[in-house]
Amino acid sequence: MDERLSECDAFRSRTPQFAVGGADGGTGGGGGRRARGGGDVDVAAVGAALRDARTADEVETLVKGFLDDGGGGEEHLPLQERRLDAAFAVVEHLKRGSGSGGGGGGVNQFVYNCLLGAVKNSGEFGRIHDVLADMEAQGVPPNIVTFNTLMSIYVEQGKIDEVFRVFDTIEGSGLVPTAATYSTVMSAYKKAGDAFAALKFITKLREMYNKGELAVNREDWDREFVKFEKLTARVCYMAMRRSLVGGENPVGEVLKVLLGMDEAGVKPDRRDYERLVWACTGEEHYTIAKELYQRIRERGDGVISLSVCNHLIWLMGKAKKWWAALEIYEDLLDKGPKPNNLSYELIMSHFNILLNAAKRRGIWRWGVRLLDKMQQKGLKPGSREWNAVLLACSRAAETSAAVDIFKRMIDQGLTPDVVSYGALLSALEKGKLYDEALRVWEHMCKVGVKPNLHAYTILVSIYIGKGNHAMVDSVLRGMLSAKIEPTVVTFNAIISACVRNNKGGSAFEWFHRMKVQNIEPNEITYQMLIEALVQDGKPRLAYEMYMRACNQGLELPAKSYDTVMEACQDYGSLIDLNSLGPRPVKKVEPIRIENKFSSSYYVGDLPSSTKHFGSTGTSSLYRYRTERWIM
Repeated sequence: MDERLSECDAFRSRTPQFAVGGADGGTGGGGGRRARGGGDVDVAAVGAALRDARTADEVETLVKGFLDDGGGGEEHLPLQERRLDAAFAVVEHLKRGSGSGGGGGGVNQFVYNCLLGAVKNSGEFGRIHDVLADMEAQGVPPNIVTFNTLMSIYVEQGKIDEVFRVFDTIEGSGLVPTAATYSTVMSAYKKAGDAFAALKFITKLREMYNKGELAVNREDWDREFVKFEKLTARVCYMAMRRSLVGGENPVGEVLKVLLGMDEAGVKPDRRDYERLVWACTGEEHYTIAKELYQRIRERGDGVISLSVCNHLIWLMGKAKKWWAALEIYEDLLDKGPKPNNLSYELIMSHFNILLNAAKRRGIWRWGVRLLDKMQQKGLKPGSREWNAVLLACSRAAETSAAVDIFKRMIDQGLTPDVVSYGALLSALEKGKLYDEALRVWEHMCKVGVKPNLHAYTILVSIYIGKGNHAMVDSVLRGMLSAKIEPTVVTFNAIISACVRNNKGGSAFEWFHRMKVQNIEPNEITYQMLIEALVQDGKPRLAYEMYMRACNQGLELPAKSYDTVMEACQDYGSLIDLNSLGPRPVKKVEPIRIENKFSSSYYVGDLPSSTKHFGSTGTSSLYRYRTERWIM
């Protein structure tokens, strides 16, 4: 703006009939009129009169008529109206010189720079070359404003190479670049999405400034550098967002830009960090999202949006980095902002995922510690969470732990449901505490909890363990009365109980009763039955059951194959073992979490106190111990 004002002053001295503003410097309204006889001319009104002109002759005629009539009107100049033909006509009129009737005052750099600005505003970039050719023909050399305008036009066109060609011309012609020059170059980097070039450019610019190589007012450039840093940060933000949305290696690319910003001393605004966090939506983004979160927290005020924290908790869960999600929730409690209902629901869902994992794998100690951690952080485990730990105890056959968890659940004011009772019954049955299990059953029925299929299945296993087959039949009849049909799971539980109590004959009897009731056996049925028959000293029958299962298309595990093979060899059975076929290939077991919560269990994630990465890959980000959350 300053460079345009200086040109404007020079132009007013040479073309008084087009002077912009009167003594008060106005451009319309009350002031701004100065005619040939010394009166004022309303320049805005002149612009309104000229906006429909197409040739220099029309301009001359309109100007004569306007000055003779005294002028008037409150319209805008032709250039502001984007009437490019009128702008070119005015320039043609000025080229005729002061000898014409219209009072043209000649052309100079200011006139052509205004014309270039008009071309830029109109978007008719094809006429740029006409302006430049006319300048050369009129012997008007371009100045820094000309080049700045050209560069801004090329930025709008996306001709980035042309921008840098013009910038090289400025440096080679001896002209002094202005703040607008450097700002336009930065805009070109933004258009190209070249964050590293922008960082390199501002670093070089700062070095030149510190060495005094820029002939500028220091106070003004202190303000300009703030603008440049913000513009550089914006260039980097756009590049990082582009990488997150469609980059081949989004994490590596974003980390490189962040490292470059650190080295260049460019500090993004908190809102830029948060916008980048919102752009992290894929599982692979968790590393960079965590890094961005740490950078926001490490800022002076540590302020962060709650919605961003909730998004991070969701993202960490999606990436199966539940400990990182729990750490963020812990920061909300300790540092703020205060978590809301969504925060609570998200973190509860993550705890449930972990509790379900403990339930499936029987890692009951893990489940207990998770419950303790939830309570420490103000979360209230419900029946669902307590039941998960009870089921983990049941799967691990930890009777005493199951009883303790059941009591703690009641102490918390929760009412056990049929799942709770079923888990406790299962744990007692596996511990062969049959009498205690029956007392629990009686109490369950007494308090009005109706047993389901699972509870009835455990009850029949209890009676099998006690050797009371009559009561097993009674329970099965009771199931039918309650309109609960026994399933293959029920009979598998009975056969399994027979195996645990070394009652192979009873197991085979229940297998036949299962067939009578038209319940098809599955792999588990045959697996348990084969084990029971071998226990009972019947290898040939075990062999026949194995072959029957194979003929039915069932895939028995290698354990069953080995059991039959070893039993036939041990008993000397006259069986062609080649008929068993090849040994089944052992299926690859999924990786299981360690059954004990040792300190050697790690989770790949970022630590809360990690320093910024020292390299550009994810390997530079540290891992932290799970025991930070659990111990």
